[in-house]
Amino acid sequence: MLAPLALLAVLVAALPGPGPRGSPVPLPAEIRLYSLDCGHLDVQDMAPFSDTGEYDGNPGEIVAPCFLIGHPKGWLLWDAGLGDALVGAPRTVGGFHISADVTLKAQLAQLGLKPEDISYVAFSHLHFDHTGNANLFASATWILQQAELAWALSTPTPGGVDTSTFSAYKAGKQQLIQGDYDVFGDGTVRIVFTPGHTPGHQSLVLKLRDAGVVILSGDLYHLRENHQFHRVPVYNVSRAETLASMARVDTIIAHTHARLIVQHDPKEFRALPKFPAYLH
Repeated sequence: MLAPLALLAVLVAALPGPGPRGSPVPLPAEIRLYSLDCGHLDVQDMAPFSDTGEYDGNPGEIVAPCFLIGHPKGWLLWDAGLGDALVGAPRTVGGFHISADVTLKAQLAQLGLKPEDISYVAFSHLHFDHTGNANLFASATWILQQAELAWALSTPTPGGVDTSTFSAYKAGKQQLIQGDYDVFGDGTVRIVFTPGHTPGHQSLVLKLRDAGVVILSGDLYHLRENHQFHRVPVYNVSRAETLASMARVDTIIAHTHARLIVQHDPKEFRALPKFPAYLH
């Protein structure tokens, strides 16, 4: 699994860059969650997504969304997808067919936003399917989990990481964190440390006015069934940490009656309001 991921990362990085920018809008008076289409992966064999054999030999699909959170104090982009350069230039490598139908920049423009209007960027983790558009946001404050950044920059580069896709962090504003973090300081948008998939993996917990508590799970789970049955991918860095993180999220759900959004599951993505509609 790691070799195909690494090869995909190289190919995506080599694609040509994205096009022009849009224009700004006022910050919302209430918290909003937008789900944006940032790519799609058709998988020849889903076996790597569980180390107990349930998916062996079965094809499947996963999505790679981006999420935009509007808060009265700023805009936060959570995960940056596969990359705008894939639009019109799909690739098939190592059992994965990767594609994108619309650019992130074009979707932001529908809201009157351009990349420099985004206040903060943060990532569930630094695999390439979550960092493809990251360098568009050089003027944002980058909220980076220290353990994740150290792992992603280690030598040799871990499988599935393409450091060129998030290199803009070096010259930009950085907020290095260790563990949980309250993004806006009011408890409504919280990063929750959920290691296991990678050493610094994290999830996002939102408190919305009407929808209540919503959790964006990153790659803690890839499919609904992985949450239901606590299935662990074969390429996670720690099975024990993964299961502990799953247990923590289950406890949050039980205490807050949260809605869990399994980011990579196509059914979960399609159940969200279709952009530019939003949860609030």
